[in-house]
Amino acid sequence: MRVAIDTNVLVRYLTEDDEAQAAVAAEIIEAASAVLVSTLVLAEAAWVLRRCYKHTPEEVAAALRGFVEARGVEIDETAVEAGLRFLEQGGDFADGVIAHQAGQARCDRLVTFDRKFARLGSATVTLLAPD
Repeated sequence: MRVAIDTNVLVRYLTEDDEAQAAVAAEIIEAASAVLVSTLVLAEAAWVLRRCYKHTPEEVAAALRGFVEARGVEIDETAVEAGLRFLEQGGDFADGVIAHQAGQARCDRLVTFDRKFARLGSATVTLLAPD
C-alpha cells in the first residue's frame, strides 16, 4: 500500500507524545510499501518541532533526515536536501526550499525582509530594508 501522510501523523510518529496516535502512525507508516511525504509536510513538521517542542535546528534536521532516508519514503529529494541544509546551518527548512525553488525557476533575485534568510541564502537572496 502507498500512503501519503499529513504533518500531524509525521509529528506523532517522530515525537511519540501521544501514545495511541503514535502507535497508529507507526502502524500505517511501517506497513506501507511507500510513504509519500510532501515538502510542505516536512516544512510544517520542522516548524512544529522547533516552535512547539523546542528542538534545536540540529535535532530537527537529524530527525527529518533519519525519517526521509528510511526505506520506502518518497520525497522531492533536491528540495528536501536544500531545506535540510538551511536547517543544519541554523536557518528555516522552508527558507531552504524557497531558495531552491527560486533557483530552479531561474529567478534573478529572491527578495526577503528576513535578515537570517538573506545571510544564509545564495548571492541572489536580497534583503529588503523597510524605510
